[in-house]
Amino acid sequence: MRLIVVAFLLAAGVGAAFVATARHSSAKTSRTGSASFVAEARGLPQPERPALTVGQPRLLNRGETRARFAPVLRAAIARSEPSRTAVAVAPLERETSEGTSNIVLVIGARHRPDGTWVRVRLPVLPNDRTGWVPRRTLGGYEFVHTYLVVDRARLTATLFRDGRDVFSAPVGVGKAGSPTPAGQFYVRDRLNGFGNPFYGPIAFGTSARSAVLTDWPDGGFVGIHGTNEPALLPGRVSHGCIRLRNADILRLARLMPVGTPLTIR
Repeated sequence: MRLIVVAFLLAAGVGAAFVATARHSSAKTSRTGSASFVAEARGLPQPERPALTVGQPRLLNRGETRARFAPVLRAAIARSEPSRTAVAVAPLERETSEGTSNIVLVIGARHRPDGTWVRVRLPVLPNDRTGWVPRRTLGGYEFVHTYLVVDRARLTATLFRDGRDVFSAPVGVGKAGSPTPAGQFYVRDRLNGFGNPFYGPIAFGTSARSAVLTDWPDGGFVGIHGTNEPALLPGRVSHGCIRLRNADILRLARLMPVGTPLTIR
């Protein structure tokens, strides 16, 4: 019996020594691992300081103006009211006749049981037409703060940004037999690289259409472009398009994005 007790005590002592050794080894390993981790961390590049900078608050601009437009994602039929059963007004295609993405200026919205409908300006005759299309047929909204006014009496084009005049230049407009149409429109696309210097370096396509030159290719859309005859400006010299001197159209192109609302008066 005494031998059994002694053996038990010896076993207990060995076990305790093993546990103590294991704990010491574990602590040593932990300290070694921690030291290695700290050393690696010190070798990493310092974070940006500060990582986040909060800007100074500013008052909203009371003169800010915004217009929204969206690309046509799916061919659709614009209707007279926000309803599938309303009278069809005009078709909307995904691309323009120039092969660019077709966009529409959005001027209203209405929520219905069958989804949201939006009211858009249409690039069709008669000019100034609007229609309703399901919101899902259009892409995401984009916003512009610019607004172009072409004055046919004063023969000027003026660009506003948030209500402030940022550009003005003399223009050429349509002759008496092919007048530039009046109304509310928008800039649909932007084109350059013409082989013919008649159009200048850059042209903007608009949603306005000639009411008399309907036999023109693609239906007589009114453009805003340069000219190789600057001496004719200002004046009533075109078939309905709006002409600017080349230096002026280049300056306008730096200021006016596609989607800009256009008033011709």
